[in-house]
Amino acid sequence: MMNNVVLVGRITRDLELRTATSGRSIVSFTLAVDSRMKNADGSRATSFIDCVAFGQTAETMSKFTRKGSLIGVVGSLNQRKYQRKDGSTASVLEVLCDSVQFLEPKGSRAGGRDEIPPFDDIPSQPEEDDNSHNLDSIDLPDDDLPF
Repeated sequence: MMNNVVLVGRITRDLELRTATSGRSIVSFTLAVDSRMKNADGSRATSFIDCVAFGQTAETMSKFTRKGSLIGVVGSLNQRKYQRKDGSTASVLEVLCDSVQFLEPKGSRAGGRDEIPPFDDIPSQPEEDDNSHNLDSIDLPDDDLPF
């Protein structure tokens, strides 16, 4: 089975770091994700997706993001059930974050924090090779082509 979610959106509220009974850091947040399609009036619909990050990812997010920060999330969809105070059962659908990418430069409008340190749980973009932008000038003999 496959269960992968990739989202890009803005955090809807300032994050609050919590600690589980096991000692693991947890941060829950909602990501506002705009639809790619426009409505009849020209506006875009927005989906509000609940997400959860754990461990070092949660700690870094709580330090360096805030309401309005643009982030990318890669994770899996999870459904959990719990008992409400009135005894009824509730179901929650959320994204469990495997990795988070900060998508705004330091000091930008929404990100506004001083520095985002390098961090193993948050994958960085691979550096491009200087020659990668000019791939059409590579001469390969026909015998080396895979097709």
